[in-house]
Amino acid sequence: MADVYERIKELNIQLPSPPAAGGIYTPVLDFSETLLYCSGCGPGDASLLGKVGQDITLEEAQKAAQKCILNLLANLEAKIKDLNKIKRFVKILAFVASDDTFTQQPQVVNGGSQLLVDIFGDTIGKPARSAIGVNVLPGNIPVEIELLVELKKGTEKETIG
Repeated sequence: MADVYERIKELNIQLPSPPAAGGIYTPVLDFSETLLYCSGCGPGDASLLGKVGQDITLEEAQKAAQKCILNLLANLEAKIKDLNKIKRFVKILAFVASDDTFTQQPQVVNGGSQLLVDIFGDTIGKPARSAIGVNVLPGNIPVEIELLVELKKGTEKETIG
């Protein structure tokens, strides 16, 4: 895999600043030598609010999922200082605020999953995944995503402690 930051530049992507915590929690928590749990992030975009299938379209929800992933990457970078330290994304857990008749939650989350694959490739960027429909999310956001990440051995002690 080439340098992650070169790939981000090729894709014309800019990581946002890490989002402010929306409560009393740690945005990224190391819980073993190489594993990190990333607390759920929303899209941070006031133009993307409401339930999918009622207030926003599938395509808009996919953009929201991409923005969630970018916010998670920003939090990860703040914690580990270099996204090239990531060995693989282990698991995505995604919540999609959905109209009662909307059943395409996996397609919504594909927006975020595809971004990880585009940046990191299949081996690193394609984790196990769950996409769950829910009635409502904090602040009326349409999507919230959390991650489990594994770091390369030998890099974890540099910045996590």
